[in-house]
Amino acid sequence: MAAAESALLRQCPLLLPQNLEKTIYEGFISAQGRDFHVRILLPEDLQLKNARILCSWQLKIILDGYHQILNQEVALKNKQELYAPPPPPHYYSCLVEEIETLGWDKLVYVDTSFSTIKLKAKDTSGREHLITLKLKAKYPTESPDCYVDLPLQFSVSWTPQSSLTNIHSQFLSALESLKAFWDVMDEIDQKTWILEPEKPTRSATMRRIAIGNNVSINIDVDPRHPTMLPECFFLGADHVIKPLGIKLSKNIHMWDPENSLLQNLKNVLEIEFPIRAALEKSDFTMDCGICYAHRLEGAIPDQVCDNSQCGQPFHQTCLYEWLRGLLTSRQSFNIIFGECPYCSKPITLKMSGRKP
Repeated sequence: MAAAESALLRQCPLLLPQNLEKTIYEGFISAQGRDFHVRILLPEDLQLKNARILCSWQLKIILDGYHQILNQEVALKNKQELYAPPPPPHYYSCLVEEIETLGWDKLVYVDTSFSTIKLKAKDTSGREHLITLKLKAKYPTESPDCYVDLPLQFSVSWTPQSSLTNIHSQFLSALESLKAFWDVMDEIDQKTWILEPEKPTRSATMRRIAIGNNVSINIDVDPRHPTMLPECFFLGADHVIKPLGIKLSKNIHMWDPENSLLQNLKNVLEIEFPIRAALEKSDFTMDCGICYAHRLEGAIPDQVCDNSQCGQPFHQTCLYEWLRGLLTSRQSFNIIFGECPYCSKPITLKMSGRKP
């Protein structure tokens, strides 16, 4: 897996993973002499046959030429899986006994071949979590593959004598170790307007929180130390976000791990975040000045003109395509310099595979 990731990075240096599980990749790829913005969504089991590609219609036309080849590769892999020898009878009887010992109320799903099992568990705050197990033909001699929605890697301690009960117990322990992290994230989700991600998963450590009209803060919380100062940066016009950066630097000594992360952000930045009860999301979100849409392929405008008389927001993809089409634009490495489509003042775009 590490070798594949290294090869991908060499071939597509601007296509980068967006989460710890490596199920979301976003950035730019080159095809037929052009650069295209692309977002790849992988399922939890990382099976490429179930991957989704979000891209422009121009790239879709190019990819359609390879559609038949991809279908042949997927069909060959499915055929190999179809003709794999079934496990012996005691494999099934062993699993039924293990499920009975664990409790049928913990079982969410099992396929007809008993090779995929989904179990549920609740943490002490009442949040329900799922774990998907991919069992191998030599189970329990071989450890099953586990897929979870956690912000940290989940490694199972396994011996040939282990069972589903052992995995479930280790899963519960992992959930309890992350309780403080989810308490922090839940408070942020409930008391502020979250611009991104639109539907946060339990593994998501990033939140883009609205501060005002076209101004937001992006935070990345450490699951191991959720009340400590997170990695953060501001999005918006320079004349608006620079004072916030100055306050952060000046008041950083006020950060108190005994307070909630949200309260610390308010204290350090000397602001009150827009609350869900008082405002609508539309009160501080604007459409892209190029495509006239708010959400494009799952992304919202994250680039803003620095001109205080303008302040027009744009999607990174839209602004990238616009600037690439201007004869007056120039590029230095992954930075493009050009003019704002609205006010014609200088505007800079740093192309990045990292989604804010």
